[in-house]
Amino acid sequence: MRRHLDHGVTVALMLAAGVAGAQLTPGSVGTGSSPSSGTGSAPVPSTPGATPAPETPNQGTPGSDAPTTVPGTGAPGGTRPTPRVGTGGRDLPPSPPGIAPSSIEETPGSSQPGRAISPAPALEPSAEAEQVKEGVTGAPDSEEKPARREPLTLARLVARAREADSRVEEATAELRKFQALYQQARWAWFPKFEITVGAGGPTPEARNDGLGGPPTTEATYKGDLNFGRVGVTMFSTGNAVLPLYTFGKLTALEKAGAQGPVLGAALRERTRNEVGFQAAQAYFGYQLARNGLQQIEEVSKRLEDAGQRIERLLKEDSAQVSAVDSYKVRFFRQIVEARRAEALQGRQFALAAIGLLANVGPEDAVTVVDEDLELEEDVPVPSLEQALVRAEQSRPELTAVAAGIAAREQEVFIRERSYYPDLGLAGFYDVRFTTSTTRQRTPFAFDPYNDRTGGVGLVMRGTFDIPIKDAQLEQARAELDKLRAQEKQIRAGIRLEVSKVHGELVAAWSRARAFGEAERSARRWVTAAFTAFDLGTGDTRDLVDAFTAYAQASGDKGKSWHDVRVGMAALARVTGAPLAPGE
Repeated sequence: MRRHLDHGVTVALMLAAGVAGAQLTPGSVGTGSSPSSGTGSAPVPSTPGATPAPETPNQGTPGSDAPTTVPGTGAPGGTRPTPRVGTGGRDLPPSPPGIAPSSIEETPGSSQPGRAISPAPALEPSAEAEQVKEGVTGAPDSEEKPARREPLTLARLVARAREADSRVEEATAELRKFQALYQQARWAWFPKFEITVGAGGPTPEARNDGLGGPPTTEATYKGDLNFGRVGVTMFSTGNAVLPLYTFGKLTALEKAGAQGPVLGAALRERTRNEVGFQAAQAYFGYQLARNGLQQIEEVSKRLEDAGQRIERLLKEDSAQVSAVDSYKVRFFRQIVEARRAEALQGRQFALAAIGLLANVGPEDAVTVVDEDLELEEDVPVPSLEQALVRAEQSRPELTAVAAGIAAREQEVFIRERSYYPDLGLAGFYDVRFTTSTTRQRTPFAFDPYNDRTGGVGLVMRGTFDIPIKDAQLEQARAELDKLRAQEKQIRAGIRLEVSKVHGELVAAWSRARAFGEAERSARRWVTAAFTAFDLGTGDTRDLVDAFTAYAQASGDKGKSWHDVRVGMAALARVTGAPLAPGE
């Protein structure tokens, strides 16, 4: 009997296995961890994937009842248990009612409750009315209730995380940058106007007959310090070139720029999928820790009943038990209390992660609905072939690498056409005016002070740095070949990742069904063993064996259903598309 009780001390606490599941580990899938993204992520700029360890937020009071919802992000569909509202912590007592300012009191025995009466001696009716008015204005409104935040369901949590997480905001900013680059590529044909405007002085006097003749004033002659009536000069010059034909380079540049928004949107969707999966991990981790605490409470109650029964039998000098049984039960109860502390810490950590992913303020309470991990009905898991097809069609990494390849192909085309010149329409003007000079009216006289020229014409522009162009073309072709090789690696990595996650989900379903049946059988065994122990027909050996089996089956069942729910979310992430009901 004692040997079996020793065995029960080490085995019956399998409920604590759920505590480890409550620790949020980004990337964990099922019973293992998700495969590394080294072979399954696009070779494009990515957002940080690590989530910093958040501080533990304060627990909020339970919110209002929430309707039954079907958890999103990876849940293939099917019937879901009805969630119950709660924060996972112990119920807090209701807050005290609002108290009016100290200058206002309730008149004892007053027939009009809520009317504020001054405790001072009787005043004139008008003065008393004014005092009552001022007091009521300053008193808090007892009918106004503070707004209560709705508790987070899985769907609401995932939606908030996909929109409010800082990594998503970073990816959105990156998408805006790609959109701006695309606009820049679209307007690459627009002429670049180079305009210069200036003024300066003083300028010496320069006077003649306006036809290029000799100077008409003494100050106009050079070689002395007589500058005459000095003035200022103002000028403006400008030029621009409008491309007319570039042998397809401008069109290729616009096509390459159009791939930028596609790439940015795919990167943002990949970030959203990762954040949504981490939100599902935190949500189900919280539910696992909460269910584990409930099971620990049940274990504690049964241990307390067994301990009381053993103490009573010891007082009766029954040969059915001994003092050693009492010591072992006490030891067992202390171990359960230690596991309770670990489960509480896991629940608090899950709440902190939920608050961080949902972008909840540090002063706001995090409330989460209470939901059973066990599904009431089996949800058919899609076949591996269906999951692979979904991943090939919907994974944002494949969209991103395809956009990158298209952009690189256009870059190679531009480098190939860089040997050809560009044809365009050029225009220019030059306007100058000086206050101390005579404007020349004949075109044969040089006039740098009052020039007015302008014109348009066809131009051809190009360079003859052929060796440099050859090197640039070879670099572009090498980058294209590199990206195509990376695409093959990404596709292979995605297939491997989908196969791993799908296999873990199928195995988790099998474990959940088996442990569910084992838990029901163990529950009947415990009931029968306790009944026999109370009647005196059973010994502690049967009781400990039944209790050990029940505790182990309950812990394994909770962990397996946690793996099922997380595996569904993981399968949605690796396929890149929500699972449709019935698949």
